[in-house]
Amino acid sequence: MDALLKDGRVLPLTRLDLGKTGVGVFVRKGDSKPDISSVESFKRAMLGAKSIGYNDPAAGAPVSIYLIGLFDRLGIAGQMTPKTVAFKDRAERFGAVARGDVEIGFNQISEIIAVPAVDLVGPLPEEIQNYTVLSMGVLSNGEHQDAARALLQYLSTPDIVAMFRSRGFSAP
Repeated sequence: MDALLKDGRVLPLTRLDLGKTGVGVFVRKGDSKPDISSVESFKRAMLGAKSIGYNDPAAGAPVSIYLIGLFDRLGIAGQMTPKTVAFKDRAERFGAVARGDVEIGFNQISEIIAVPAVDLVGPLPEEIQNYTVLSMGVLSNGEHQDAARALLQYLSTPDIVAMFRSRGFSAP
């Protein structure tokens, strides 16, 4: 969004950051949840996991790309690679964990909490968390700028903000 504003593609003062969502860890519904409350406990949980899964980073999956770099920074990339499943079909990441084919999955929290067959373990520890901010703005060459402004105003109302918070987005 910053680049779009800088390039003049989005009108100044129309930016709305609806919320941010972080990387979360999930397991099959009812399974025990690993301790990921600190960086060290997260690292131990990853090393102790039989398998982990995330979307195929070759498809540009931001969570997966982030995790590859994170595992490298934590010094565990070599141990994680052989136990990692990269899903070519994005929808399969939840199904594989729900069936028990993969022990631990990763995705954005806002997506995890929408799937009843898995349990959110929690967010990555804050020191290693990575957020995605959902932003909107009025395009400078848009044909319906008044309608876009009205949508932004509606999305800023307390009821809508509360709905985003209940769906895994925190304040940006």
